[in-house]
Amino acid sequence: MPFTPMREFQRNPLIFTGAEGMFYIRADGRRVLDGAAGLWCVNAGHGHPRIVEAIRTAATRLDFVSSFKMTHPDAVTYARRLRDFAPAGLDHVFFVNSGSEAVDSALKIARGYHHARGDAARTKLIGRAKGYHGMGFGGLSVSGIGRYKRGFGPLLADTAHLSLPYDREVMGFSNGQPEEGAHHADELEALLQVQDPTTVAAVIVEPVIGSGGVYPPPKGYLETLRAICDRHGILLVFDEVVTGFGRLGAPFAAQAFGVKPDILTCAKGMTNGAVPMGGVIVANHVYDAFMSGPPDLVELFHGYTYSAHPLACAAGIAVMDVFEETGLVDQAAEISPVWRARTLALKGKPFVADIRTIGLLGLVEIEPRPGEPGARGTACAQFCLEHGVLVRGSGDMLVLSPPLIISQDQIELIMATIEAALENVR
Repeated sequence: MPFTPMREFQRNPLIFTGAEGMFYIRADGRRVLDGAAGLWCVNAGHGHPRIVEAIRTAATRLDFVSSFKMTHPDAVTYARRLRDFAPAGLDHVFFVNSGSEAVDSALKIARGYHHARGDAARTKLIGRAKGYHGMGFGGLSVSGIGRYKRGFGPLLADTAHLSLPYDREVMGFSNGQPEEGAHHADELEALLQVQDPTTVAAVIVEPVIGSGGVYPPPKGYLETLRAICDRHGILLVFDEVVTGFGRLGAPFAAQAFGVKPDILTCAKGMTNGAVPMGGVIVANHVYDAFMSGPPDLVELFHGYTYSAHPLACAAGIAVMDVFEETGLVDQAAEISPVWRARTLALKGKPFVADIRTIGLLGLVEIEPRPGEPGARGTACAQFCLEHGVLVRGSGDMLVLSPPLIISQDQIELIMATIEAALENVR
């Protein structure tokens, strides 16, 4: 099982047998409020009937067709819907099956873009400390979480990393984007002088760092990265696997922050988690660079057996319908201030070292037990589960990302349960 201590799990397994709306259901019938949207992905709530029916219908119509030199109507329809959902000018979609595949594909496309333009020396990739970009060798190489890399090296050699743009002394307990810290982006210019900017293909960042600790970007930070990349002819890649599909009260973080990347990766919320899927959405100039050769030759030697799988595309179209008909992005934007205020109200509770929140994302950082890092956070997450609320415990961090359909009462239940955990766990 992924990221699971198997012997401990076998001793005390956590098994869910059903899900509905905001809740998981355990084998004994107990309902557990999902404060994690599955794994950042079930934005419209579990078992949405529109999505379930779309998958059921698609399975009876077309179980599978390859995307190698052929396609099906739903793939074309969903690509067009994503184009309209994405930032203007990102008009082309390459379908994959996960966030990890999306990132590895994006990195290959970035290198291929420069090669197609006759600039094959541009191979280096720049990530960021605390960034998480999946478990493929490419994504792991540009990720900035050391414990994920331990035991799997050597990884890609031509990579470098920016530091984390966060200083707790001036940016702690942030509500949205910190006012201070834009200067951290200037580090990219210095790093490029060390690496030689003419050898760098792409810079990849999560607009909001997710798994690494929910770090919103300081105001002006992403804008500065964009300007530096433009100045040196480097592609800017936004990994929006977490932040896409309404999480920040906009279709993508790119729209929420007003900064447009050259390449955008997505997954998770694309199908509401119902069928595995990911995507790489590219700007027109990236696509056009591949289209300069003879028209009878393959432009991009890359792909997967299950790219644009019929069931995934059907689910994705249904997700687009749900978003449009219910105004789910606007609904998330409207309740986000309530979410952020209530999350920040945990400040001052026992053991709370920091809180970071933006959109419908939140993180409570807990002071570790002396000599037992991770133990207190794990105990808090377990307390919440035993009291009917699922939060994602990651070491001494409680990571929060509820479905976008969450109500004010459900926000209160999550936060009150965390408060009780902090009061009862030592």
